[in-house]
Amino acid sequence: MKKIKPKKTVKAKRLSFPDDEKDHPWLSTLLEAFYIVDSGVAGAIEAEIKKGRNLACVKGCPNCCSTHRDIPVYPLELVGISWYVTEKMTGHERETLRDQLENFDKQGPCPFLIEGVCSIHKVRPLACRQFNVFRRPCDRGEDPYYTRREDVLEPVREHVDQAFFIMLPFYGVEKETDRTRAVERGDMHKIARVMQDCNWKSLAEMMDKYDDKQKKH
Repeated sequence: MKKIKPKKTVKAKRLSFPDDEKDHPWLSTLLEAFYIVDSGVAGAIEAEIKKGRNLACVKGCPNCCSTHRDIPVYPLELVGISWYVTEKMTGHERETLRDQLENFDKQGPCPFLIEGVCSIHKVRPLACRQFNVFRRPCDRGEDPYYTRREDVLEPVREHVDQAFFIMLPFYGVEKETDRTRAVERGDMHKIARVMQDCNWKSLAEMMDKYDDKQKKH
């Protein structure tokens, strides 16, 4: 599969956690996959803006985090989220999130939404990274994917495929030819889970165990 080189005009930054990437080999893969998709999304948004379309999404808008019930998340993304929440979050935000995970109700908003802000924004899933709406802000409780699909940014398919391609070794698919076929068949979608269906209470327990271990040291 041909590697995508982000355009110079694209404003996307590759996240970096040098020490953690040394300790967790999978983390560099995940961050690179995020960068590839972020670059594709930034380029697509830039192209739409040049056509005269205005991006309605702004920082602090929690609509999609509150209304969407079918956000796909992949196993490697779950590992990344668990790592970030357990090892990187601190203070009041950590305490608040831990309580929300412990008392998570799948009928409610995303458990990582704290005071209208995504607490895991740096490691949010690919699906969240791609969801952008144009023309006007969403109405309260609206999911524009179903109400006005024409205003939702089209998936950056080439970049997503490249992200999946580099993620596949994590799942034991090493050979390039096998990875290419897996991407073409859509194998990654078969292992996706729905965010709301995940057992987030177990993540709260993981946080507690990590905290206890840190106290002993």
